[in-house]
Amino acid sequence: MTASMAAPAHEAGSTAVVDAAGLGLTFQTPDGPVVALEDINIAIEHGEFISLIGPSGCGKTTLLRVIADLVAPTGGAITVKGTTPHEARLNRSYGYVFQAPALYPWRNVARNVQLPLEVMGLPREERARRAKASLATVGLSGFERKFPWQLSGGMQQRVSIARAMSFEPELLLMDEPFGALDEITRDNLNVHLLDLWARTRPTIIFVTHSIPEAVFLSSRIVVMSPRPGRILRIIDSDLPPDRDLDVRETGRFLEIAHEVRLALREGHSYD
Repeated sequence: MTASMAAPAHEAGSTAVVDAAGLGLTFQTPDGPVVALEDINIAIEHGEFISLIGPSGCGKTTLLRVIADLVAPTGGAITVKGTTPHEARLNRSYGYVFQAPALYPWRNVARNVQLPLEVMGLPREERARRAKASLATVGLSGFERKFPWQLSGGMQQRVSIARAMSFEPELLLMDEPFGALDEITRDNLNVHLLDLWARTRPTIIFVTHSIPEAVFLSSRIVVMSPRPGRILRIIDSDLPPDRDLDVRETGRFLEIAHEVRLALREGHSYD
C-alpha cells in the first residue's frame, strides 16, 4: 500500500479516462461565493475503481457532477475520455447511478433498463437483447416483467445499475448508490458490484461515506477534505482482485482502513 498527495494531472495527450488539473468550482449565492472544489488534480486510468470519500459537504458528489457535465467548473481544466465533459455527455460516454434507483413505476424492469436505449433510437430487438444481458450481469434474469414496487430496495438498485450498463459505457459514475440500504443488502451489493467490475472492467468512480466500503471496493481511495473540497491523499489498495467479504478481517484490510481514517482525521485539522 502506498499513500501520496494528489499528483498533477497528466499532460496533453493523456490516455486517462478522467483527467483534472487545478479544477475548481465556486457557487455564487445571495450570501456570497461558496467554494465547493479547490485545486483538484487527478488522473483516472481505464479499468480503475476509484472511491471518493470525505465528510458530508466536502464536494464528492459535486466532483462527480462536474465529470458528468451536470455542473460546470469555474476554474482549472478537466477532460473525460479525451473530450470535454459536455462532449462526453453528448457521446453517452458514461453511465450514472444515483443515490436512489429513480425507476419509473409504470414501466416494468425490462422497460426501465431499456429507457436510455430508446432515447438513443436503438431498434426494439437490440434494446431487448441489451436489457436482458444487463439484467443477467447484475443477477436479475427472470425479473424482466416485474415492476419496481415488486422488488426489494437492493434489487431496485441493481436495476438502476443494469440501466446504466445497458449502453455499455466504459465509465460508470456512482453517487453513494448503497447508502440507504441495510448492512446485509449493502454487503451483498458490494460483492455483486466487485464481481461486475472484475468481469466487465469499466472505469468506476464511486462516492461513499463508508471507510470499509471504500477499502473493499477500490483500487484507489481518494480522500477529500471538508469544504472547500480538496484531495488530501490518494491511497492505493493492493488487496487481491478476487477478494470476498472475509478480506475485511485481514490485517492488510485493516491497515488500509486505518490509513484512510488517519487521512480523514488530518483533513479535519484544516477546519
